[in-house]
Amino acid sequence: MLQVLDYLKDEWGERVADEFLRIVYTRIHRLQMNPFIGAPAGVKTVRSLHVTKHNRIYYRIEGNKVVILNLYDTRSNKKKLRKAPVKRQ
Repeated sequence: MLQVLDYLKDEWGERVADEFLRIVYTRIHRLQMNPFIGAPAGVKTVRSLHVTKHNRIYYRIEGNKVVILNLYDTRSNKKKLRKAPVKRQ
């Protein structure tokens, strides 16, 4: 996500980057309150949630935790999303 913020700051300014971050945090908070608001993503146990016109959060629910897998730019090649490594903690 830091790369996205850096890009937004460089191309559109600090205000746009801050607004994007606020939107992402708001969506994550909504996920915490209701983890099933995202749509099934076509991969077992993975769900996705619309963040902005060009971004989606991919996540999975593990017990009482929401694990963010990826913040994805929907303008990108979908094949890259399938090949993207999933970081586990």
